[in-house]
Amino acid sequence: MTKSWRLLLNGKSAGDDALREAVASMRESGVALDVRVTWERGDAKRYVDEALADGVTCVIACGGDGTLGEVAAALAERDEHADALPALGLVPMGTANDFATAATIPTEPLEALRLIGASTPHAIDLLRVDADGERHWCANLASGGFGTEVTVETDDGLKKLLGGLAYLVTGVARVGRIDPVQAHLHGEGFDWKGGFIALGIGNGRQAGGGQVLCPDAHVDDGLLDVTVIPELAGELATTVATLMREGRGAALERVGERARMRALVVDADEPMALNLDGEPVQSRRFEIACVPARLRMHLPAHCPLLSPARIALR
Repeated sequence: MTKSWRLLLNGKSAGDDALREAVASMRESGVALDVRVTWERGDAKRYVDEALADGVTCVIACGGDGTLGEVAAALAERDEHADALPALGLVPMGTANDFATAATIPTEPLEALRLIGASTPHAIDLLRVDADGERHWCANLASGGFGTEVTVETDDGLKKLLGGLAYLVTGVARVGRIDPVQAHLHGEGFDWKGGFIALGIGNGRQAGGGQVLCPDAHVDDGLLDVTVIPELAGELATTVATLMREGRGAALERVGERARMRALVVDADEPMALNLDGEPVQSRRFEIACVPARLRMHLPAHCPLLSPARIALR
């Protein structure tokens, strides 16, 4: 049977020559591949609805994490079960490509398209976020704190050295203080209240161009991973020393609170911004739930974001 794909391309990448050549190559191999270009909010939903009406078997998000989140949301908002929806594919064309990096999806367009053609789609979870009467979806990571509240230039070399804590170090060095967000976070077996400078709620593992906030998250375990980094109050030197000696995960363990659960509520003292796949949503209260197996997605056979037990069954 001829494969029928619909590629939803972020307009910023519409002139990419490598992508054009990759699309042509897949068409020559027998794939019925149509391209639609998104320019403004709402385009992804319209094109997804069109794809379902046309009987398309795979909808491909072509862009960064925001494009992935928008296409995933357009699919998730449908009434159909995951098995009745087109599979989701990803061709990374963004600036950060955090989900693709963690998932080891090739960044070269032709290789990413070939991965879709060669793989069987895998059931993945999504985060459902309710705030101020509106529903949002998140495919990768919801993040808050200094990543969204503080705008600081961070040196690339420092990012390579310190990873997820690089912009914390830079922020302290340049502004002297990062004002924490005062909030109450509560869920199954988890209750935390205080001021935090970073919050990660993961389906995926990283955001902000390589900031790993949920290093152990999996996209198919039915759970969301939570990492809270509280106001350090003088522990920064110890944190960096731990990071250099034991690795990034150990540093998060030293200074942060980490948990895994099906749902989380965030109640903030003041309106705060929560970035959902890089798109900010502001509210004082967020109700976040992991929706298991909401979509099917083409991922590498040994994708780090898949649970080891699930990989063994593939």
